[in-house]
Amino acid sequence: MGLLSIDETKCKKDGLCTKECPMVIIKLKDGDGFPEIVQGGEGICNDCGHCIAICPHGALDHARVPREESPLIEKNLEISETQAVQFLRSRRSIRSFKDQPVEREKLQRLIEIARYAPSGGNTQSVEWVVFTDPDKVKGIAEHTVTWMRKIHEKAPQSVPPYFPLIMGAWDMGFNSITWSAPALVLASAPKRVNTGLVDLTLALTYLELAAPKLGLGTCWAGLVCGAMHGSATVREAIGLPEGHPHFYPMMVGYPNRKYARVPERNAPRITWK
Repeated sequence: MGLLSIDETKCKKDGLCTKECPMVIIKLKDGDGFPEIVQGGEGICNDCGHCIAICPHGALDHARVPREESPLIEKNLEISETQAVQFLRSRRSIRSFKDQPVEREKLQRLIEIARYAPSGGNTQSVEWVVFTDPDKVKGIAEHTVTWMRKIHEKAPQSVPPYFPLIMGAWDMGFNSITWSAPALVLASAPKRVNTGLVDLTLALTYLELAAPKLGLGTCWAGLVCGAMHGSATVREAIGLPEGHPHFYPMMVGYPNRKYARVPERNAPRITWK
């Protein structure tokens, strides 16, 4: 059995799969027959699944992206433009979390959703490191403070003006680095993937957009990310996979408060050409 299999009783020979294939490896046999892979095409296919997704007849199957594992799009689940706009605008960075652990099952579910984010060439190379122990998350914050102090001592004029405030707050017992989040999720990608940083950013965006529907809130951990770039100690504490120069951490937990409005943002700056 080859990469593609065609149910000839269902196929309409409409060529939708040939037009949709981004690798241009599907053709209609003899120009108007049933779809088939061009010679050498199986080694080029990136398993994107566009061919099975575009066929409205259910006539095409893919050995590595099975049709039976690719559910139909349910029209009744579509949302309106107004709903979509509110959904996206109401996303908030959460910095106040309940003293409540996040279930591993929910974090697993979020990562399962995030795997459907697009990736360059459909490489699907994003990997995950997840902390569910609040003490370990706080320990990472402590390592981050240590890194901040070191660079502040070496060149106090070069650090952002908020560094002393954050360090001072830490000394007074207030954690504005990981904000007492009970969980920390790190997405990373290997060096071989040129689009690694974009890929993991998209995956984390999917994760954070899905989080509120599971009752969770998120916040991008920028200070921890900066410390990971500048401190081997922080990288080791997190356990960044070997050969992964692309990474970003995100805090996850149950929000302690609810927001009532969606703040305005600056008008977009657009150059039309």
